[in-house]
Amino acid sequence: MALKKSNSSKTSNSSNNTDNKKRTAPGWVADLRYGRSLSLEFFKRNAWLLMVFVVAIIALMGLRYKTKTKMEEIKRLTTELQRAESSKLQEKAAYMSLIRETEMKRLVEEKKLGLDFQELPPYELEIDKN
Repeated sequence: MALKKSNSSKTSNSSNNTDNKKRTAPGWVADLRYGRSLSLEFFKRNAWLLMVFVVAIIALMGLRYKTKTKMEEIKRLTTELQRAESSKLQEKAAYMSLIRETEMKRLVEEKKLGLDFQELPPYELEIDKN
């Protein structure tokens, strides 16, 4: 019986070894799982990759900031353009009315009609029927 026990213990030990081999994950997964991959050696080996990653992140943040500031400037310039166009239309209307008035005065003087531009609006006369 002692032989059987030793044989059975050998078989159970060998089955435990095979179970342990089956249960172990690939090397890098186990290292990551137990925190061994983030050692000083990891940072030494991947320093260039980490620097590229950090520079890329900083560049993306800068690009986003630059884009936001440019978009705000575009909005500001768009409103300024709309105001300038409105002002231009008002000035054009005033200029056109002056040109028409000047042209009419010239034609009146040329034809010698004796008409003048009225500075005040016309009066309305009311007649009392008392």
